[in-house]
Amino acid sequence: MATCFWLRSCGARRLGSTFPGCRLHPRAGGLVPAPGPAPGPAQLRGYVGGLEGLSAALLRTDSFVGGRWLPAAATFPVQDPASGAALGMVADCGMSEARAAVRAAYEAFCSWREVSAKERSSLLRKWYNLMIQNKDDLARIITAESGKPLKEAHGEILYSAFFLEWFSEEARRVYGDIIYTPAKDKRALVLKQPVGVAAVITPWNFPSAMITRKVGAALAAGCTVVVKPAEDTPFSALALAELASQAGIPPGVYNVIPCSRKNAKEVGEAICTDPLVSKISFTGSTTTGKILLHHAANSVKRVSMELGGLAPFIVFDSANVDQAVAGALASKFRNTGQTCVCSNRFLVQRGIHDAFVKAFAEAMKKNLHVGNGFEEGTTQGPLINEKAVEKVEKQVNDAVSKGATIVTGGKRHHLGKNFFEPTLLSNVTQDMLCTHEETFGPLAPVIKFDTEEEAIAIANATDVGLAGYFYSQDPAQIWRVAEQLEVGMVGVNEGLISSVECPFGGVKQSGLGREGSKYGIDEYLELKYVCYGGL
Repeated sequence: MATCFWLRSCGARRLGSTFPGCRLHPRAGGLVPAPGPAPGPAQLRGYVGGLEGLSAALLRTDSFVGGRWLPAAATFPVQDPASGAALGMVADCGMSEARAAVRAAYEAFCSWREVSAKERSSLLRKWYNLMIQNKDDLARIITAESGKPLKEAHGEILYSAFFLEWFSEEARRVYGDIIYTPAKDKRALVLKQPVGVAAVITPWNFPSAMITRKVGAALAAGCTVVVKPAEDTPFSALALAELASQAGIPPGVYNVIPCSRKNAKEVGEAICTDPLVSKISFTGSTTTGKILLHHAANSVKRVSMELGGLAPFIVFDSANVDQAVAGALASKFRNTGQTCVCSNRFLVQRGIHDAFVKAFAEAMKKNLHVGNGFEEGTTQGPLINEKAVEKVEKQVNDAVSKGATIVTGGKRHHLGKNFFEPTLLSNVTQDMLCTHEETFGPLAPVIKFDTEEEAIAIANATDVGLAGYFYSQDPAQIWRVAEQLEVGMVGVNEGLISSVECPFGGVKQSGLGREGSKYGIDEYLELKYVCYGGL
């Protein structure tokens, strides 16, 4: 998933005074403060600088279908992962709502595909402008529902908006071809046309950017979309719907159907098997991706899959230790380790191993600060839920039981059930869970190696290949390793690799297709060959 390349220069807004409680209830498609007394100090901790004061128009709880805010028969709670408090009750869509959203998208597609590229470009640009105008509120929504530190949330909103800006420009650069055939009286033309309705299923760890990276390309190409956001973070998707409407995106072009974890399977299956859907775009686990591929296979739908990773981070003896440590911090602990391009396995050559581990541990203690995402200075927020904490805890316990050493961290944090200490392990071996199971948390296991060949073998000994990183000052080695790593993206002496201009995606079981860049729009276009005879 996305890498926050812009965090270096993105400053967080200074937080104001503590607000009264922000228990929110649904009303008229939005959220309003609940009546009653303000909560006590313990409750307020989860809401310092929270959702209070946001525009009611951005705090939506209903589904958005055909340009209208529609309630569902049931609702489900969305919780602040830092405190566990309920943020609001959101429409719990089911199969009928999913089918209705697909129909609305299909009806809109029939006209949206005929809209000129210039006009589509203009509308996407207006949507981008509205995101920038509302960036502070959008960032606060992300922090409230995902726990992400506010500084990172601000960075994500900029990254998210940049995809709309990028694809507003790419909309006018969809070119075809003219081919001269051997026959003098014939000409061959190649047209690019939108595939149709796209089902877009997005994760919780980048609740805004993972939508615009897909939807920006789809709308630029002339497709319409049905978005099913993660059940943990629906508010960002719904806020984007409000801004899309304000920008003038026609009804039915962008639809959002939130649902609970209980309904996720049936809603996902409904939109992925509907014959009116021509394209599936999914970011999430490899296991879920395989299920969706089965759904797509029955009607041979186009698919884009950005799935799990197990990124190696290799430090060779020739590396600059300080640079490698800085890259390791950025790559591993962004979003508290909850991205699928996060470094999962640190491979450090014997000659530099001890110096790297010592410097890495010192940097972690100095630079990583666990806390509520709204609190100034926080760099490590909560994990998304307790199940995520249990996974990290299980990997740490497994590693220690097999001989690993805890250098720093290693246990749950006293702040609450969803917090875990940033953890560094040494003496790690390849039989430990943390070396072959994606962590999605603040755990950095270090494996010592001797030769370049050994490092490449360890790095490639997996059935996934999303991202990989390595540090070296040897030019020949840099070429060799970059070409031999079996991943879709490589960071050389760099821990932050994503940019809207560059193709994002993996190899092996890490996915299919590419997002962002000039290649991203091709995922939503079909090639049509036209033979023009009788000339």
